[in-house]
Amino acid sequence: MLDKRIALLGSTGSIGTQSLEVCEKHNIRVTALSAHKNVKLMEEQARKFKPLTVCMTDEKAYTSLKQSLADTDIKVVYGSDSLCEIAQSDDSDTILNSVVGIAGLKPTMACLKASKTLALANKESLVTGGKLVTDTAAKYGAEILPVDSEHSAIFQCLEGRDKSELESIILTASGGPFFGKTEEELKNVTVQQALKHPNWSMGAKITIDSATLMNKGLELIEAVWLFDRPASDIQIVVHRESVVHSAVELKDGSVIAQLGVPDMKIPIQLALTYPKRLECDVKRLKLADYGKLTFFEADEKTFKCLAACRRAIDMGGLYPCIANGANEKAVELFLDGKIGFTQIGELVSGSLDINFNKPDYTLDDVFEADRLAREFVSQNAGRI
Repeated sequence: MLDKRIALLGSTGSIGTQSLEVCEKHNIRVTALSAHKNVKLMEEQARKFKPLTVCMTDEKAYTSLKQSLADTDIKVVYGSDSLCEIAQSDDSDTILNSVVGIAGLKPTMACLKASKTLALANKESLVTGGKLVTDTAAKYGAEILPVDSEHSAIFQCLEGRDKSELESIILTASGGPFFGKTEEELKNVTVQQALKHPNWSMGAKITIDSATLMNKGLELIEAVWLFDRPASDIQIVVHRESVVHSAVELKDGSVIAQLGVPDMKIPIQLALTYPKRLECDVKRLKLADYGKLTFFEADEKTFKCLAACRRAIDMGGLYPCIANGANEKAVELFLDGKIGFTQIGELVSGSLDINFNKPDYTLDDVFEADRLAREFVSQNAGRI
């Protein structure tokens, strides 16, 4: 058994379920689980892994789960405040945060203030509150281990290297289901078409983000904070095969990349077992099976979300948070059939005209920026 105690926030999602498979394989103790409202799966997970605490952030789901687990000793709690309490509890030493959206920011901050290791799959924590998150991690001596395959790849390529050796970061993107399409061709894209990702199996929101390239824009912002580099030092390259998960260019011109099959279990397991590398149940990479690997420039003109994210991080302050909030609301409207696919990028771009520039911001400012962005999208969805 690894000498680690894991609290897993967002255990019923794709990252969460794969994380539990890793914990089961390597006999890692799971002390807490959380989810939004998937009661059936949460009950199954709770009975199998026997955590001390489980949390539901939907009130009806909480009531239902509490009844379902009444015959156990598992403590069932409710709400975002309970998520933060789990993140700070002495029951765990590592928190894997795979909560969806800005809701993951508060437990991220709670974990870091408790000087714990944060395995971060909630990219919105760094996108919306980048300076707060990195300053808090430094102040309390907390370690952040990236779970995203791209950031994990960069982390691995830089391991053991002096920061001064880095010239630039090469962030790879699959290009999503609409690679090569024109803006005109994208206007009539349906929800069903946007949810068909060529390489990865993910939740609905992140799949739409991949289709618009917003996901890569969020990862660009995240990389700025994780690796302390300006956006101008980060190249985005479309790599359709999703074999090269990202790369770094060093001062001498060498490029070092991390490769593997497109399977999230590899970066998830590394974040949970770091610094150890253990056997992983994934298909082995055989380059000859691919024959060739292709690379293209990202089309920031057609995919406006990506361009908006680059603009947002260059503007600084809370503008990355505004872009994220606008996108979350716009994706919600698209999935509900209320706006078209290309309107997502138009609304995210338009949100950057909101006047809310606060270079030194607080947690309350972050949530106010998010509110303003969502309000902007709601008010302008029928006009843009």
